[in-house]
Amino acid sequence: MSQIEILMPKMGESVTEATIIKWVKNEGDKVKADETIVEIATDKVDSEIPAPSDGVLVKKLCKEGDVVPVGKPIAMLSTGAMVEAAAPVAATPAPEAKKAATPPPAVKVAAVIENGEPLGRFSSTGKFYSPLVRNIAKQEGISVVELENVQGSGKEGRVTKNDILAYLPNRNNKATQVAQTVLVETPTQVRTNGAMPQAKPLVVGPNDEVIEMDRMRKLIAEHMVMSKHVSPHVTSFVEADVTNMVVWREKVKGSFEKREGEKVTFTPIFIEAVVKAIKDLPLINVSVDGTRIIRHKDINIGMAVALPTGNLIVPVIRTADQKNLLGLTKSVNDLAKRARINKLVPDETTGGTFTLTNVGSFGNVMGTPIINQPQVAILATGAIKKKPVVIETPQGDVIAIRHMMFLSLSYDHRVVDGALGGTFIRKVADYLEAFDINRTI
Repeated sequence: MSQIEILMPKMGESVTEATIIKWVKNEGDKVKADETIVEIATDKVDSEIPAPSDGVLVKKLCKEGDVVPVGKPIAMLSTGAMVEAAAPVAATPAPEAKKAATPPPAVKVAAVIENGEPLGRFSSTGKFYSPLVRNIAKQEGISVVELENVQGSGKEGRVTKNDILAYLPNRNNKATQVAQTVLVETPTQVRTNGAMPQAKPLVVGPNDEVIEMDRMRKLIAEHMVMSKHVSPHVTSFVEADVTNMVVWREKVKGSFEKREGEKVTFTPIFIEAVVKAIKDLPLINVSVDGTRIIRHKDINIGMAVALPTGNLIVPVIRTADQKNLLGLTKSVNDLAKRARINKLVPDETTGGTFTLTNVGSFGNVMGTPIINQPQVAILATGAIKKKPVVIETPQGDVIAIRHMMFLSLSYDHRVVDGALGGTFIRKVADYLEAFDINRTI
């Protein structure tokens, strides 16, 4: 008989840890190769860890709710000829596995610095801090405000282990104390730091039902509160005549579905128009890092997808500017389908530079969406309605029935002024209105 470690798998370049959600198998249970042992979750998506081979689950090294770094052992699996005789209590690890069977130190979700302020995965400005960086900050007594001022060399300005270690020798204790005092003594400052601000307790009536938020809803709520705190939101609206687009889709949808085995929707057309407008006005495709503006060369479009649970997830179409309309259609359908059956991988929900949400799918004519940090703008498309519209012609004005829709753009007023925001959304509308009714796909 031999024992092998089951490790927390690497689920993408941007994922450093995952949470144990539910143990599907108990200690002593026999498992088959590829049979699910445990359900895990990252900040974005849920997943499963299968058994690497036939065997018996000898030991769980983590509890439900534990946050475990990638590559760390989470369980021990007994394999080999003595599998049939293995038992949950009597199982004795082989000598070479004794050390590995010892549970690793618990990894806390958030470190706590000396002044009691919790340091979460995301700061109030949207910066992500890895478990290692948070632990170093805890050990060195680095406050939330002080860590915000550490210049990061990682992707999108992320603070790495080397950044924080390089910062320590030159640390100015006096400046740190001032920053901590400001954080504590400013009563009007809202501090999220990875946790939702606390409101006054509600009085629950005898006929009220109390529903506990699930994990994803808590993350969504935290992210939305953080975004409203970080970015001063402004929303601009335009109305677009999308008659050509609607007529074209009606003309091609039957043959397209017969040929490709899937539907063509309006979403890829919206994304194509957004990409064209971003190319015209690239300063909408940026992120903010303190006083720095990070201009993204890649155009990665996130699309909000409503899940059967009522929650929301935003898969990302990377380098959307390099796809034609057929490629965008394929990507949209694939990501939306896998999002609804919980088959996305974590990297497919990160790296977005602009987000699209279709409130029209719920019959809404317009909306004021919240920016998906660390982006600076999000576009909402409303329901398409037939309306009588005045059309100017060389022979005079006429009234005609047209397919009309509202577009809503929420943007971060720190870096996107009304001129840029208003011009951008007008360009998106112009591209939709100029859609070629004779186009092929």
